[in-house]
Amino acid sequence: MPERIAEVTAFLADVLAPRAPLTVIVDGGDHGAAATFATRLAAAFPPSARAWNVDAVLGLTGPSGSVQDSALNVLEPAADRVIVYLRTTRGAGTGQGERRAQIVIDHHDPQWPVIRHVHPRLADPAQWYLSESQAFFAPKAAGWDKRFGDDLPAYAAAVAAADPRPGDLALDVGCGTGRALPALAAAVGPTGRVIGLDCTTEMLTEARTRGPAALIQADALRLPLAPARVAVVFAAGLVHHLPDPAAGLAELARVTHPGGRLALFHPSGRRALAARHGRTLSRDEPMNEDILTTLLTKTGWTLTRYEDPDDHFLALAVRIS
Repeated sequence: MPERIAEVTAFLADVLAPRAPLTVIVDGGDHGAAATFATRLAAAFPPSARAWNVDAVLGLTGPSGSVQDSALNVLEPAADRVIVYLRTTRGAGTGQGERRAQIVIDHHDPQWPVIRHVHPRLADPAQWYLSESQAFFAPKAAGWDKRFGDDLPAYAAAVAAADPRPGDLALDVGCGTGRALPALAAAVGPTGRVIGLDCTTEMLTEARTRGPAALIQADALRLPLAPARVAVVFAAGLVHHLPDPAAGLAELARVTHPGGRLALFHPSGRRALAARHGRTLSRDEPMNEDILTTLLTKTGWTLTRYEDPDDHFLALAVRIS
């Protein structure tokens, strides 16, 4: 566990050290977490950067456990200031602390922090997003189906909505433990083919129990497929995990032939999912209907259906020629 903390703080120190002079402010997390993380982050900087300021501010959860707005909301953006936000379920509120942060850390388990966002001006996503996604999902793989096994009917319904047909090549990107694979295989039949891709070895190990599908470890932003080959792309809970949703949608379009279908799915609606994680929705999120419509259009898709009740999210699109 301490090695994981060291990995995260060492990476952040490497990214930030060349930008001195700079003030780094750590916010969020459960009570005391910001101060602890700030201390560990400061220790990761080389001696030449010790003159920096690495500070903790009062996060969303005060000493009494009451929820209040983040102190970061009163700070004006500044070129010489970087805000690191620790995301947890407890202590989250309606403030803008996370949205104003340049770095977001998943801190639900303080012994296993995971980087979830780094502003592109600080670091190219290629430096962190794939390894951090693997660090996020790998420990969860073995217990994933036990926790979310009742989602299988919702996955089957979403696959049906994507309309895979006999003989199709169907691609499940970010397949996880493979909950969509049986429905996809049944729909394309013996003359079709199903490929499941995930970046995490542990998730693919669980997916091997699902039946006939080719499983490939791959990055969703760099799919190992030739252009215009796929008839149906199924992506559950994928886009909002990508550092660049537009690049991800463009890569899905690249491998899909004209007229091919895309299904973006989640077994919880956006509002329900945000509430479960102690967050509130904002208009600038990529899965917002207006923003998603624009992203799809710019990357070669036409949105044909959008549903976002509490019990599921489903967006269907068609690849334009």
